[in-house]
Parts: sequence; structure tokens; C-alpha cells
Amino acid sequence: MIFKKVGEGRPYPEHGKQSPRDWADVPPRMVRLDELVTTKRTLDLGHLLAEDSTFYGDLFAHVVEWEGTLYLEDGLHRALRAALQQRPTLHARVLVLD
Repeated sequence: MIFKKVGEGRPYPEHGKQSPRDWADVPPRMVRLDELVTTKRTLDLGHLLAEDSTFYGDLFAHVVEWEGTLYLEDGLHRALRAALQQRPTLHARVLVLD
């Protein structure tokens, strides 16, 4: 299994971080793929295979930690690419919500 769970939607409260600039103050760290719950059930294959997929965005995935669970908010393509390359971890910005 790649992820802890495939979810649909964001079960956590709104946090106000919309753009990569908003996330820039959250330091990146390593997270295990098998600890992540996705917030999207589908992925655009073109986005996954694009070589410049991070050219206009953040280099790191965006994860929200809420009630002890790590939710992959943005970066599903990065996480799946890591899994396909047999890497069990991913660099992500982890926002902790109380």
C-alpha cells in the first residue's frame, strides 16, 4: 500500500494558506508515504509525467497535520512519483493545526 488511506476532501478546518507564497514560512521535512491520507481521489496523468510540474509552484508537497493524521493537501503527483521510484519518503511542508 502506498498511502495510509485514499480520502476525498479536506476533513480539517480551513487554514488560510492558499498560494505557495503562503506556505513558504512552513519548513519542509521528510514524511513517510504510508503515513499520508490523500485529499484527492484522482490525478491528472499529464501532471504526474510533466518534467516541469514544479516549475511554477512549490518544490515541496503540502501536508496538513490535524488530530494526529497527516493529510496530503497538495503534491499527490510528487508522492506518487516518489512511490514509483520506490522511495518511501517525501519532502513536504507540514502545517500543524490545533
